[in-house]
Amino acid sequence: MRSMVTSTCRVWNLYGPAEITIDCTSHVVDITSDTKSIPIERALPNYQCLLLDSWLQCVGASQEGELYVGGVGVFAGYLGRDDLTARTLIMIDGEIFYRTGDLVRMDSAGLLHYRGRKDYQIKLHGQRIELGEIERCLLNTSISACVVIKWNDDHVVAYVQSSDVDVEQLRHHCQCHLPPYMIPSIFIVLEKLPLNANGKADRKRLPAPQFSSLTNIDQTDVIPLTPLEEHLQRIFSEAFHNESPNVNMLFGQLGGTSLDVIRALMLIQQEICTKVDVGLLLANQSIRQLARVIEPLLVTYDDSSVTTSALQLLQENQDRSMP
Repeated sequence: MRSMVTSTCRVWNLYGPAEITIDCTSHVVDITSDTKSIPIERALPNYQCLLLDSWLQCVGASQEGELYVGGVGVFAGYLGRDDLTARTLIMIDGEIFYRTGDLVRMDSAGLLHYRGRKDYQIKLHGQRIELGEIERCLLNTSISACVVIKWNDDHVVAYVQSSDVDVEQLRHHCQCHLPPYMIPSIFIVLEKLPLNANGKADRKRLPAPQFSSLTNIDQTDVIPLTPLEEHLQRIFSEAFHNESPNVNMLFGQLGGTSLDVIRALMLIQQEICTKVDVGLLLANQSIRQLARVIEPLLVTYDDSSVTTSALQLLQENQDRSMP
């Protein structure tokens, strides 16, 4: 874009769905100041833009809200779809506003910034997830396009368009930039994403994920290999209500909520080692990874930080490793 913007050329960022006659905001791109997020600016004359929460109350500055647009361009309704019209046209203070379904934030200067679609917000295992945030994270890699969806009630699935991509590198990139509960359960690589007539990704034509690929692996990658891993597996089974969880699976993929993570941490501190804190837990997001970093803590133990059962685990680990 920098090469396009010259002294004789200006770039405008226009926003507006068809239901409000295409355009209701506009912004002249400033290549020197619009470095992190290009605003959609403010409402055009004869339009009004409101950022509201789910109770139709205005949100504060820098907070996300759903964008409602009122004014001269608001459409009359959907032909033959009175039900849909009733859901999208809202009367506010005697005026009709169109409910866009878009999430927008207003900065301290009063400029609007588009954040994503409200219908791409999901709730998984008690955590609210913005699928667009996962997509933006993936697009910061070498892939050209991607779509992230919720599959049933248990998984986040990422479809990536690429002719040559390392899935493990994608997963590692997500682990470095996203919280555990937002990391996709599975990555599906396609040479080209299916498109609809408008040239947008057709989510209905995406292939179904094959979760058997997550289970058809060497059993040594699934089952505990040491007493410490066995103990941690029992703790996470109890905390996450997940029988015999895979020791290599990320905690975010096991299900559960942030409260379950806290419960697991408390059990680890009570039964194994008090030196384990939430930072250590989040930095080592599988049972096997966590066991590897806890074991040195048991070796350099003092009586106040290591439980009796942990000392027994350490001795069993050492006995098992001896020929």
